[in-house]
Amino acid sequence: MPPWHEVGAAVYVRRYPFLDQTIGAVVGRERVLLVDTRSTLVQGRQLLGDLRELTRLPWVVVNTHAHFDHAFGNAAFRPCEIWAQERCAEALRAHGPAQRENVVRWVPDLTAELNETPIDPPDHTFDLAADLDLGGRTVELRHLGRGHTDHDVVVRVPDVGILFAGDLVENGAPPGFEDSFPLDWPATLGMLLDLADGVVVPGHGEPTGRDFVEAQLAEVAYLAETARRTWPELRAAGHDPHGHAPHPLVDEAARYLGWPTEPVHAALGRGLAQAAGHI
Repeated sequence: MPPWHEVGAAVYVRRYPFLDQTIGAVVGRERVLLVDTRSTLVQGRQLLGDLRELTRLPWVVVNTHAHFDHAFGNAAFRPCEIWAQERCAEALRAHGPAQRENVVRWVPDLTAELNETPIDPPDHTFDLAADLDLGGRTVELRHLGRGHTDHDVVVRVPDVGILFAGDLVENGAPPGFEDSFPLDWPATLGMLLDLADGVVVPGHGEPTGRDFVEAQLAEVAYLAETARRTWPELRAAGHDPHGHAPHPLVDEAARYLGWPTEPVHAALGRGLAQAAGHI
């Protein structure tokens, strides 16, 4: 398994092969903040063992959002504090079981692990902002707006200029749009850039920086503008905006971006539904 990699003074990342997820650890004098908990109870316990190789300090957890690969390992870390935006906890309570069923269909090899994984929502929540004292180091948790979900959290370590972006930023594959708000995402990334003065750690893939985030913002903005621009004509033609986009529009956007059609279909479907006022 790849080791922890120090991206700033006592700030570490570790990438795991499953979904190329990037986990963060911010070490203070009194405790360590863990950014996300992986996909199952078994994976969470493995992560806990890996964290103990890094530090013996007590831990506190933040979930960047409610998707299974970021929050289903929570129970492995109890009885610690688990922080998140308030709608993250609501989403896990309301949709966690259905999300687990969907993942079982998608990744049947994880069936046994997922069925033994309790859904454990965060118990410390906030609306827009919270600051955590790790002992001689303050870490900022911020909800900047809707994007990948309606409850994305970024984690800023101001003393070293490092920002954990969750899945608002992905490196190595297009972002995920299944629960997204494409028309809001560009503005949220713009606010993220206002906080990014050093390394940006994506939810998946290699840590990166401002130039990469600016390029991804331009891609997401193109999809948002395509949805806004085309919706009036599609509405006039009687198009049903409930999660679907016309194939020619998807193919054109995929060619422009150089992306597979699947994420483009999801992005434009959600974007058109947003433009129509359905989400």
